[in-house]
Amino acid sequence: MKTLAIDTANQSFSVAILEGAKLLAEYRSTIKKTHSARLMPAVEWLMKEIGMKPHEIERIVVSKGPGSYTGLRIGVTTAKTLAWTLNCELIAVSSLKAIAANTMPKSDSLIVPLINARRENVYSGAYRWVDGELTTVLEDRHVGLSSWLEELIACETPIIFIGEDVSLFADTIRNAYQNDDVTYEFSDNVLSAASMARVAINESKVEDVHQFVPTYLKRVEAEEKWLETHEEQIDNYVKKI
Repeated sequence: MKTLAIDTANQSFSVAILEGAKLLAEYRSTIKKTHSARLMPAVEWLMKEIGMKPHEIERIVVSKGPGSYTGLRIGVTTAKTLAWTLNCELIAVSSLKAIAANTMPKSDSLIVPLINARRENVYSGAYRWVDGELTTVLEDRHVGLSSWLEELIACETPIIFIGEDVSLFADTIRNAYQNDDVTYEFSDNVLSAASMARVAINESKVEDVHQFVPTYLKRVEAEEKWLETHEEQIDNYVKKI
């Protein structure tokens, strides 16, 4: 099965095309440019490089969040449009799980991806490789970094902190662990659309493409400010894509 994978959830940008688990082509960049201006040209360039036509795509994989609100909406909107236009299945993968998938299985270590959510908060979760499959140990969440580190230390298991934002929190992590015997290590890593596509093999497809929306895990700042002076009377402040 030929798969087009798209990640625009954060600053890094990645597009990949695979046949089964075999990578045919991938483009990755960490340059700060608008994803909306680069996404479709990158897809078209990759397809041209390997001589593939749009109708050959059988599966679209996209990062569903958490991450940048704008980035997520660009990626998800494009993926939904392509899945509907090409009549192929759509699979959405947690951005955090996709980052965790960039690591190789290593003993029983918990893999903890970190995405900066500002104000000493992070998007994070905890994963572990079990019999060659990446499994969720602690669900994705938006959480204060200090309380999250306390919970992880209490697990009393080796930790691998991974993600391109890890360096932002290195000092805080070191301070939290300085009086404990629990081991940890850092792995600065940029999400790969190819890794995400491989993880997607074990994920369920999106049943209703039109109704699918990103997983934000927190309200947008504009909504939080609005709620300071208004009662919560709506189900979803962020308009569905």
